[in-house]
Amino acid sequence: MSLRAAWQIRWQAFTLREQRWLLTACGLVSLALVWWVAMAPALAVLKTADAKHRALGSELQQMQRLQAQAQALQALPSLDGQETRRALEASLKSLGTGAQLAQQMDRVTVTLKGANAQALAQWLSATRQNAHVVPTEARLKRTSAGGWDGTVVFTLVGP
Repeated sequence: MSLRAAWQIRWQAFTLREQRWLLTACGLVSLALVWWVAMAPALAVLKTADAKHRALGSELQQMQRLQAQAQALQALPSLDGQETRRALEASLKSLGTGAQLAQQMDRVTVTLKGANAQALAQWLSATRQNAHVVPTEARLKRTSAGGWDGTVVFTLVGP
C-alpha cells in the first residue's frame, strides 16, 4: 500500500470535526512558517534600511570629500627631494625644539620629543600641503606629560 493510500484511509477515519481541526492546525503552521521564513526577515531589513541608508550616505559624502582632497593634492605641482626636505625643515619650527630631522637616501626621519598633540596634527597637515609628502611610517608613543614621543618617516621623491 502506498503512502498516499494509507493517508487517505487515515483521513477518512477522522470525523468531520477532527478534519477541520487538522486543516486549521496545518493552515496555522503554514502561516507561521511563511512568517518566519519570508516575512519576518524582510520586515527586519525594512526596519533597519533607513538607518543604513543614512549611514551609507554620510560615508559616501566622506569618501567624496577625501576624493576631492586627493585630487586637489594631485593637482599641486610636485617638489623634488631637496625642496621637500627644505619644506619639512621649515615646518619643524611649529613643533618646537623637540623635533629633529635626519635624512638617509630618500627617507627623512623626524624624531619627536614631547610634541603637543594639536601642534603634531597641524604639522602633519602642513607637511601634506606644503611639502607635498605624507608619512610612510610613524611610531608614536604618548608620554605621561600628555605629549608625543617617537619617529615619523617620510619618503622623498626625486633627486
